[in-house]
Amino acid sequence: MTKNIILCGVGGQGTVLASRLISTCAMKKGWQVMSAETIGMAQRGGSVFSHLRLSDPAQPEADRPAGPMIAPGIADLILGFEPGETVRMLPYLKQGGQVVVSSRAVQPVTATLAGSSYRAVDMIDFLKAHVSSLVVVDADRALAEVGSAKVLNLILLGAAAEENALGFSYEELRDAIREKIHPRFHELNFKALSWYGQSLQ
Repeated sequence: MTKNIILCGVGGQGTVLASRLISTCAMKKGWQVMSAETIGMAQRGGSVFSHLRLSDPAQPEADRPAGPMIAPGIADLILGFEPGETVRMLPYLKQGGQVVVSSRAVQPVTATLAGSSYRAVDMIDFLKAHVSSLVVVDADRALAEVGSAKVLNLILLGAAAEENALGFSYEELRDAIREKIHPRFHELNFKALSWYGQSLQ
């Protein structure tokens, strides 16, 4: 089995770190990981995406993906840090695939320069009309309750884990945080990771 995941957002939202945390979880389980990222635009407030293809070691070699890019219509999960970018990547989602998306619009520089604009609610309404398995994370509430504007990536990862969209447990994600993030930020990131699950209680 191969898990195909797309992460998308705007530079500065932590999409690349989220991708690396997922990859770390997969590699610790012995899975094959293939990834492709746009990281140059991250410093310019531009559109950013990551393609992740995670293959179970039990999967025959011949059935594993030959390249890192996900073709349209086969992504199992889109982790959307920004609703407009999520709509743009929607053609990659397979039928019955899952979307976990932030409710907060952060328009990329390209849209600002072009003079275009949109409302987050319109993008969310579009997703609700076209995605059967959709989780919308109230980003404003989450960031306020966690107490930091810099942990949206961990909040979304936590939501995806709670919805069984990643294939990794909270503890596996915590182990990846311990490995990839400086110890002084661990508690904040653990708090962000668990926010969604606690919000459902």
